[in-house]
Amino acid sequence: MGLLSGKTALITGAARGIGKAIALKYASEGCNIAFTDLEVNLDTEKEIAALGVKAKSYASNAADFAQTEEVVKAVKEEFGSIDILVNNAGITKDGLMLRMTEQQWDAVIAVNLKSAFNFIHACVPVMMRQRGGSIINMASVVGVHGNAGQANYAASKAGLIALAKSIAQEMGPKGIRANAIAPGFIETAMTAALPEDIRKEWCNKIPLRRGGQVEDIANVATFLASDMSSYVSGQVIQVDGGMNM
Repeated sequence: MGLLSGKTALITGAARGIGKAIALKYASEGCNIAFTDLEVNLDTEKEIAALGVKAKSYASNAADFAQTEEVVKAVKEEFGSIDILVNNAGITKDGLMLRMTEQQWDAVIAVNLKSAFNFIHACVPVMMRQRGGSIINMASVVGVHGNAGQANYAASKAGLIALAKSIAQEMGPKGIRANAIAPGFIETAMTAALPEDIRKEWCNKIPLRRGGQVEDIANVATFLASDMSSYVSGQVIQVDGGMNM
């Protein structure tokens, strides 16, 4: 359809999973893709480029402020613009609060939340000069409703939601939109590792009676990146099969 033709997206943590699905969907809509992960991933780069767009993989620790500034500078030089930023990089280090270590807390906050600050801080000047841009933070239903044993993860995802809402207010006059997506139970390598009975229990709680697919998230991310959502900003969209209404 070409919904994103002529645009460039920068997607963090996109070598696999939801980030990769978003990159492939964007590419199928004509978007050039710059993506980051801890290491350069040429396989994913080739897979994206095979869809007929420009694609480049960058090695980056998203939680490192200085590194982020350098990566964004390199992407701008290579692609000429940054029209879409998807803050997707994330990790989990679950544990009950009484047993959670400072290292578990700091690592999740750094990778999930500080990384988004880093990339928004670096990309906003580029988008301001372009008089437009779309920022999408990958949050979670856990960031909306909380979850026992995931205080660090929930806090980081709630922070991503508040960050998107704040940036929407700050940058709206410059033509920059910011939104958050809150996925529910999505079928990924991480959820596939759960015991079958746990997965079935999750699915039974979902009105649609199934886990979501990474493509379900990619479709919503495409809407938020495209001009179809030109009047949508400061919102959090739950993609959870009706699990948390």
